Amino acid sequence: MTDAHFTDHFFETADGPRIHWRDYPAMGKEAGLPVICLHGLTRNVRDFEDFAPMVAATGRRVISISSRGRGQSDHDPVVTRYQPPTYAGDVMALLASIGLSRAVFVGTSMGGLMTFIIASLQPSLVAAAVINDIGPEIATEGLDRIKSNVSSRDPVTSWADAAARTRQSNLAAFPKRDGDAAFWDDFARKTWVEREDGSIALAYDGALVDQMEDGGVLPDLWSFWAPFADIPTLVVRGGISDLLTPATVAEMKRRKPDLATVEVPDVGHAPFITEPEAWQAVEAFLGRVD
Repeated sequence: MTDAHFTDHFFETADGPRIHWRDYPAMGKEAGLPVICLHGLTRNVRDFEDFAPMVAATGRRVISISSRGRGQSDHDPVVTRYQPPTYAGDVMALLASIGLSRAVFVGTSMGGLMTFIIASLQPSLVAAAVINDIGPEIATEGLDRIKSNVSSRDPVTSWADAAARTRQSNLAAFPKRDGDAAFWDDFARKTWVEREDGSIALAYDGALVDQMEDGGVLPDLWSFWAPFADIPTLVVRGGISDLLTPATVAEMKRRKPDLATVEVPDVGHAPFITEPEAWQAVEAFLGRVD
């Protein structure tokens, strides 16, 4: 959505890398707390360039943040800092720097894990949460696919090639979009960037994927779900997701009976949450929270 109104900003972290963030002002009279959008592993602020204006149109300010190593944010020379706790710390510091002490969080995949961490460390900051296609148990099948999909990081020479690579990596998650050339071109422009030499490269530091591969066994994340007992929460699941299983959603709901859920049919990991089923659930959810 290229005509969306936003401003670009940069925040310097305590350990050096600058973080890029976008600020979408509420449209019309401001109604409700701001919404903070946190992307997945190899994504950036552009993941929300369609979703953010939709939220802003409901009367809420929206802030989307590119974690270090993604998009226009600086790469981190210390690759071991490419970890969700570091990213969560950056978010908390950024929000403190602009005077935000309470917000609604929207976290896709890794952004959902960051939201878990923030709610555990600073629960008063998270007034409500939309957790997109991630949970305290992460299916091994989905993790293996993600590692496989991001294993080829060579640049390409045209946007058509970028779209083709994007389709190849993501068709399993969006099978109904098989012949939709506009969808894959838009997807590519959200996840690739044109360099000064004219080549087109993926918009993230490849070292962060290597760090993920060296990360070892995932810790037990269920303790991070406990703070959500008192936080209004909506979980969005792709109907064919291989990362968030129906069994995990059911257990999340067993531990939090008032959990709101929605499933997006024929979409895998992860929905853009602009799909009609997802957006209707998000809009209704936002209407119930401050």
